[in-house]
Amino acid sequence: MTKMRRVGARVQGTFIDAMSWGAAVERIAGWATRRESRYVCLTNVHSVVTASQDKRFAAALDGADLALPDGMPVAWQLRRAGFVGQPRLSGPDLMWRYCAHAARAGQSIFLYGSTPPVLAALTSKLQTAFPALRIAGTYAPPFRAEVALEEPEVLERINRSGAGAAFVGLGCPKQELWMQRHREHLRAVLLGVGAAFDYHAGTVKRAPRWAQRTGVEWAFRFAAEPRRLWRRYLTSNSRFILRSIVPRSSTNPGSR
Repeated sequence: MTKMRRVGARVQGTFIDAMSWGAAVERIAGWATRRESRYVCLTNVHSVVTASQDKRFAAALDGADLALPDGMPVAWQLRRAGFVGQPRLSGPDLMWRYCAHAARAGQSIFLYGSTPPVLAALTSKLQTAFPALRIAGTYAPPFRAEVALEEPEVLERINRSGAGAAFVGLGCPKQELWMQRHREHLRAVLLGVGAAFDYHAGTVKRAPRWAQRTGVEWAFRFAAEPRRLWRRYLTSNSRFILRSIVPRSSTNPGSR
């Protein structure tokens, strides 16, 4: 498997790839066509801050084949590092764009994560939006407090499906750790897309576009799930802002 040259910068210690929407979809599609064992992380403020405190999670992000800027503050940091005009490449939008490409190219996808009702609603929504899209299979794993080694029959099910890309919706940090642990066992590109399953299934309402563009989408998520998210946003956002005010040398441009 060819090691790809990566261009980007370290944002508060985490390497983030700088690229356009077209380049991201094209690279993932190429890997999917060849059914290469790769994984892609969608990296936001919470991810970056968690990586600075958790070595295991930092290793998962560092081992990714792509770590894309999911979150306007992360994209802004790339712009500050010299990548002018870097867009936010969010998980839900990447999933939607890639499904559109897969439908046109005749590629198939696999959906792993969430719950059976959400997967059913998501499958229906995707097939309505993209009638030519081939959904090779779905699987809702049982709830696990920790990331465990997946059952061999589940991994074989994904491989036998023939899907070139598998979307993983377990939430951060479980999905990143799961992808890192299972990449070598799966012949597909794994994409950790977090809440994208719920957004596209219609079980959770996403913030309006203006909020996404201005970097305040987190406020809408917090309003929807305050009990679950208050600690994350209180700690992650404040730490990210503080570290952004006092820049580190790790935010300099570079390639990997």
